Amino acid sequence: MQPHYEKVARLFNGPDAVHPGIILMTRVDCASKINTKLCDKFSVGHYPMLFWGPPSKFVGAGWEPKQEKSDMRVIDDARTADRLLNWINKQLGSSFGLDDQKFQNELLSSNVSDPGQIARAIYDVEEATSTAFDIILEHKMIKPGTRASLIKFLQLLAAHHPSRRCRKGTAEFLVSFDDLYPTDFWSTNKQEDDKSSVRNLKICGKDVPRGYWMFCRGSKNETRGFSCGLWVLLHSLSVRIDDGESQFTFNAICDFVHNFFICEECRQHFYKMCSSVSSPFNKARDFALWLWSSHNKVNERLMKEEASLGTADPKFPKTIWPPKQLCSSCYLSVDQRNNKIEWNQDEVFKFLADYYSKTLASLYKDKSIVGNDGSEGAVEDLIVATNAIVVPVGAALAIAVASCAFGALACYWRSQQKSRKYFHHLHSLKNI
Repeated sequence: MQPHYEKVARLFNGPDAVHPGIILMTRVDCASKINTKLCDKFSVGHYPMLFWGPPSKFVGAGWEPKQEKSDMRVIDDARTADRLLNWINKQLGSSFGLDDQKFQNELLSSNVSDPGQIARAIYDVEEATSTAFDIILEHKMIKPGTRASLIKFLQLLAAHHPSRRCRKGTAEFLVSFDDLYPTDFWSTNKQEDDKSSVRNLKICGKDVPRGYWMFCRGSKNETRGFSCGLWVLLHSLSVRIDDGESQFTFNAICDFVHNFFICEECRQHFYKMCSSVSSPFNKARDFALWLWSSHNKVNERLMKEEASLGTADPKFPKTIWPPKQLCSSCYLSVDQRNNKIEWNQDEVFKFLADYYSKTLASLYKDKSIVGNDGSEGAVEDLIVATNAIVVPVGAALAIAVASCAFGALACYWRSQQKSRKYFHHLHSLKNI
């Protein structure tokens, strides 16, 4: 593959991809006899040729030059990396740039003043949601005493999850819930039945969890990740509800944590915070601020704990949030002697609502991920990767490059995926 193609490919593919899960760019060596039939199928007459189309068309179709109606297109303006990326941006309505690498997750701590970083967490919220339900099923945590609390949480997700994929999957789970878990389920032999139908019901799409984190990726394997994604989910729910749903949301989240967290210490701490609330929530604003304040209390406790044990993530140390770099107007005063902060709660709520709603939902203007319009999005259920090699084999759109110098990489990548199974590290809220 020519160097300028490589430059564009690295934006979307590989372990250091800045925008994984959007485009798969691969190459085929048409000089190799093993690829002769494939190259003939796509009428490759010169090198290089770039084809653009949905993954399914690369798998089961071909391309003819005189074909009038086809989902496959030849990219005819790719002489430089800039021109190729501009062509891609026009197709997607996106604004990817060759220098996007500088906004990689590892540099987040040094770019803390950039609120746009949270946009990448939409993938992590999907990852955390799917992983949480995998844990619930794996540990058989749906019981007569927890059934009602799970239904409440599912109702909350189906209405207000920031990801359209997760709203859709949760709604499907709710529709099937009574069939999968009838009230007499635990008093009969149904528990011994094959629950493959439950396993096949993917909350956030067939290829989630993907096995990697973006915004929530820690500098160490045991930090951030799952717990970070869960916190982002909870905050995003808190700013999406209406006033009349505030107490329901409080109960649903508190009960979910109490019944379905496998970290006993985390459950007890969260339950204690929930129990300290003396009156019902009547305003969504009040609930969002309570959750924000509770999260800061958790961070305060963990800052001390991690300092004594030396377990803090060096690149992402616990901190009181939001920092001044993100919201200077949130601060009224800071007492340096006892490290006490007087907050402007009106400004804090405005910040939370923007950060966890508008900005989180702004990822590359991709309404298929977060949209409410009910339309089937191009990226719907089509992101696959591993934590070792982030290659979206089922990416939303694909580019194939016919080259006389390189062999096909798709088979190699897929074999790598199969050989590196994703292991669910059961992180807890204390590890955010």
